Amino acid sequence: MKKLSLLAATLMLANPASADTLLGLYAGAQGWNYATDGGFANNNSLANFAFEDETKSSFYVALEHPVPLVPNIKIRRSDMSNKGNVLLTTDFTFNNETFSSDSNLHTDIDLSSTDYILYYEFFDNDLFSFDFGLNIKDVDGDIYVVDVDDTSTNAREAFSGFIPSIYSRIEAVMPFTGLGFFVEGNYLSIDDHTMYEYQAAVTYSMMDNIAVDMTFQLGYRAFSLQLEDLDDIYTDLQFKGPFAGIEVHF
Repeated sequence: MKKLSLLAATLMLANPASADTLLGLYAGAQGWNYATDGGFANNNSLANFAFEDETKSSFYVALEHPVPLVPNIKIRRSDMSNKGNVLLTTDFTFNNETFSSDSNLHTDIDLSSTDYILYYEFFDNDLFSFDFGLNIKDVDGDIYVVDVDDTSTNAREAFSGFIPSIYSRIEAVMPFTGLGFFVEGNYLSIDDHTMYEYQAAVTYSMMDNIAVDMTFQLGYRAFSLQLEDLDDIYTDLQFKGPFAGIEVHF
């Protein structure tokens, strides 16, 4: 019995994050206020629009477990829809509709993404954690363009695709303060597609007990999507701005 007690104590010291050694469920929601820059086309001649600032939501859930070699999983859903305008200086063709120079165009971009993240915890304790893995991003978009002065001249095109990327996350906590921070990101550059996404935030633990932890997040998020012929769509779009969120850990 003494040997078993000593073994249990040794295992707990070797893995201080004993709460997540059994099972950890995370759920979070964020409000993201972002500015959008860039444009799109059916070829490399992009039309760059002046977009509005928007505030959209993002939700995620993550499950961590102790099963060896089986990755943890995180699913995140984000909305990045926006509206914009441009006064053309050259002709612009979109989905076989030609908009002439000097036309005043309006666009509605309905853009969302779902991240399927498989990751391993290479280091995890009460003060510091490091995660690394693979993110499969499901991008789903619909672009509508209309001539403001002649609404009969308009075009719409949808696109979708899966984009794999490298995923990593670093998180640290300051002892006895409830304060911490994290940096999380994805990156890919392949087949002329380039995508990066990161968020960095200061966190504060508002509730921490044996049943549930609740953490407030305040940070900055950026997403860049440069597509080269994804369903005939070319983009160079950047979404950047502050966010605030809540995460609950069961």
